[in-house]
Amino acid sequence: MSINKDSAADLYRECVASDRNIEGDETTPLITNGLLQTRAKGSSFASSVFNLMNAIMGSGILGLSYAMAHTGIVGFSLLLVLVSSLAAYSIHLLLKLCDQTGINSYEGLGEKALQKPGKILVGISIVIQNIGGMSSYLFILKSELPAAIGSFLSPDRTVHDWYEDGRLLLIIVTLCVVVPLAMFPKIGFLGYTSSIAFFFMLYFVVVVVVKKWSIPCPLPHNMTILSDAFKISNSSDSECTPKLFIISSKSGFAIPTMAFSFLCHTTVLPIYCELDRPSKAKMQNISNVSISLSFTIYIISALFGYLTFYTHVDSELLLSYDTFMPRDIMVMVVRLAILLSVLLTVPLIHFPARKAVVFMLFGNRPFSWLIHVTATLTILSVVLLLALFVPDIRNVFGVVGSTTSTCLLFVYPGIFYLKINPGPLRSFDSIGAVLLVVSGFIMGIISLSVIVNTWINYS
Repeated sequence: MSINKDSAADLYRECVASDRNIEGDETTPLITNGLLQTRAKGSSFASSVFNLMNAIMGSGILGLSYAMAHTGIVGFSLLLVLVSSLAAYSIHLLLKLCDQTGINSYEGLGEKALQKPGKILVGISIVIQNIGGMSSYLFILKSELPAAIGSFLSPDRTVHDWYEDGRLLLIIVTLCVVVPLAMFPKIGFLGYTSSIAFFFMLYFVVVVVVKKWSIPCPLPHNMTILSDAFKISNSSDSECTPKLFIISSKSGFAIPTMAFSFLCHTTVLPIYCELDRPSKAKMQNISNVSISLSFTIYIISALFGYLTFYTHVDSELLLSYDTFMPRDIMVMVVRLAILLSVLLTVPLIHFPARKAVVFMLFGNRPFSWLIHVTATLTILSVVLLLALFVPDIRNVFGVVGSTTSTCLLFVYPGIFYLKINPGPLRSFDSIGAVLLVVSGFIMGIISLSVIVNTWINYS
């Protein structure tokens, strides 16, 4: 694909400089007849798809059935199509800007569009968003890992050992798994772990579909359930009728949860920079494939999770299965699969957070292991503390999704495009950029308002 030669050369120099700082000069020229070619070593198409999908999918998949239960099947589907389409289009704008300017980072585009305040604003947003994402993933580990281990033990046990303490287990897996993987200096190294995480998600979807026919509806009357999300003592046949459209105070959690579930924009440009034979068209194809596959997995898991529990679905879907099928072998295995998938996602989304911190504090200074290790340990320490004390995962989805996620998904790409490309507003991409900005502000304000109102009513 033909691009501006000077911009391509700038992009090449930024990517090569990053590689040389870490590995030494192992590159070949990228520019030939105005075409962006390749470095000697780069990530494959499949590896890039797995990395991007791993960045997209994570703990967000566990909250989508809850979102469908409070928006209805048709309402949820329309919202999911809207959010995923806007996410794909905003990636298109980011890649177009990257192609034109030769800038290979989200923070760099912010600086190009809004000078230093833009760089700081984007950097802070990325750090907050990714720390929120990582803390929610570790929150899943804290709440689910003890239950997963306990499901393999005798139900008659009365003594709880150390390996059933969620906080202790979270500290151990963070130190033994997350920290070593997060120390990798290049995002391409995580391609293999991302492919494993993807197949774990596929298994999760299969189990959700299969178990739809294993749990009766109405839910059993004789089960005593302590969770507030499962007040089913008066279950009736009317509760087994799927709703197409639902509007309630809890509907406000749907959009931020979806926005949180499709946000991968902070990893798009690092993946693009390390791509084998990089071009805008190729990276756009990677983004489209990743979003389409993620959309398919999301809609299937959300639909069958909702059709299994209807209005009684928990904000964390796995807790619903734990209530009714605590000793089921498929549920036990899928719990471990999701935990491993979530665990392998944390180092991936840590990469752009660390990159943003280093860029804001040290600019384009050559790679330093001291800075790299210090930034990694500091960020993971903050994430671990948040995960240990966050009371409800919906709080993370709601606040983060309605603020930084909507900005990074919709607002920033639109604003940056309009600032860097001051062309006629009647062009297709300019109109699309304006719609992105407007949609982002509307979604963010409405969602945050509903969430705050819900907190006030339930406090």
